[in-house]
Amino acid sequence: MTAATPERARPAAAPPPSTYPARPWDADDPGPITSVPHRRALRLTAVADIAYRPIKWLWATPTGGRLALGTLALLGGREGIGKSTLAYDLAARVTRGQLPGANFGTPKGVVVVASEDPWEQVIRPRLMAAGADLERVFRVEVDTSDDVPSGLSLPDDIPALGGELRAADAVLVILDPLLSRLDAGLDTHKDAEVRRALEPLVALAERTNAVVLGLIHVNKSMSTDPLSLLMGSRAFPAVARAVLFLMVDPDDETVRLLGQPKNNLGRVDLPTLRLRIESITVGETDDGPVTASRVVYAGETNRSIREAIAEAGDGAESRTAAGEAAMWLADYLASVGGCIQSAIVKQEARKAGIAEATLERARRRAQVSSEARGFPRRSYWFLPGRAPGESDATDAIEAIEATGPVASVASVASTPRARTRDGLRAD
Repeated sequence: MTAATPERARPAAAPPPSTYPARPWDADDPGPITSVPHRRALRLTAVADIAYRPIKWLWATPTGGRLALGTLALLGGREGIGKSTLAYDLAARVTRGQLPGANFGTPKGVVVVASEDPWEQVIRPRLMAAGADLERVFRVEVDTSDDVPSGLSLPDDIPALGGELRAADAVLVILDPLLSRLDAGLDTHKDAEVRRALEPLVALAERTNAVVLGLIHVNKSMSTDPLSLLMGSRAFPAVARAVLFLMVDPDDETVRLLGQPKNNLGRVDLPTLRLRIESITVGETDDGPVTASRVVYAGETNRSIREAIAEAGDGAESRTAAGEAAMWLADYLASVGGCIQSAIVKQEARKAGIAEATLERARRRAQVSSEARGFPRRSYWFLPGRAPGESDATDAIEAIEATGPVASVASVASTPRARTRDGLRAD
């Protein structure tokens, strides 16, 4: 006897068309789509209908900007190097209207979200040391319904933060450090989760036309790429429009180098700034003096931050060779009047047993400037002093072209610049 074939299950009857969610592509006039929760619809906008506007910079230089208003930026570097001190120096300049850029001459507010340092003992004294208008700097605290103290959490608190920024007339938000502000449930090593936290922060910066500056530590990588050295997912530098990087000068441990390995909206060949961190007394209390660190700018270097990182990985023997070569170079230039064709310097260095790569490091360490002039083009090196193109340097080169490579021009080693090209005082 043949077994009966089981009856196949019939498909469920399709619901009448009127019960389907309305879809814009199904009809010329689909009607409202709000009947379905979390419904999303696409909207096209012709580029011709999008207004265009110039980029405005919170921090600008005569040759280009560093931090654009309305963007997320990062300040990276290892722990204890001075990132917070530098951030509070920028904050102080913003509150006084003294940071070169769109708000120069107009004091603005700054919002600080900090979790690693105490306000009474560290943050306020550092702001005082930098000369901040303390009435324009605001600490962020979070009140909860159960009266449990809580810190700012991203992205949950972004809507409330936006309103506070407008109330404070703030153009700078400092997150110190950035990773501590992300929701504890997020994995900071997963790109997708980091982007979900940072993209609302980017939208906040755009909406309020402020710079959100996140401080971030470095990992233990041996890479010479500063973006790869930042802690956490690669999404951090990818989402940020600008990345500043602070490190110890491998040739002078008392000096910090501030470079810009990423600048999506501006130039990446801006000069690397040299600065020092010093301690000063900001006040006296019944418990004793209060001291704090502050930034003192010390000029510029043409060495990129990537080059400095690579040099920092060199051994002590290599750094010693560069130091000795720097002394030789300074003495040699002084002996020929302060300025000479670079080809002649390289020839004499080879005779002295100095490799060309070591000589280039020595040039940067000795802050020897270089300029190409004439036809055919010739490169000249000259001792630190006035910037290339200023009268003394030009006179020196013209004298060499007229009378030979050993023309004496004592004025080349004259008074150093009082300001960096960023407009920051070089004390």
